[in-house]
Amino acid sequence: MTRFSDDAGGGTALGLALTAVLVLAAVSVLGVSHAAVVHQRTTTAADLAALAAADAARGLASGEPCAVAAAVAKWHGADLSECLQRGQIVDVTTSIPWAANLPLLDAAGLAAHVTARAGPPPAWGVDPSGDVRPN
Repeated sequence: MTRFSDDAGGGTALGLALTAVLVLAAVSVLGVSHAAVVHQRTTTAADLAALAAADAARGLASGEPCAVAAAVAKWHGADLSECLQRGQIVDVTTSIPWAANLPLLDAAGLAAHVTARAGPPPAWGVDPSGDVRPN
């Protein structure tokens, strides 16, 4: 059996390369999973903030609708980026930084932004301007 001198250490290099590929794959999966969780948290905050603001706009809850939306968004760890009230319909946009729970990661200001709309039920006959019209 002949041993070639240029073959020495080939298994080690292959093992290191495979380990690096597996580590990169694991980090990629974790990054995508974290992004999905942040997006879901932002969606939940936007939905609940819009519902609370719509209740305030209809007089079912006390407070100014956009202030209520900001408080609910903050309660869920999100920032209220925008709040627009048209009659009894409220649109809110919330955001959560992508690296909110990863202090060692500098994500260059990336954030999840979600917009939600809420208002009275369709049976109330709300026109596109947000005003309630009689049935």
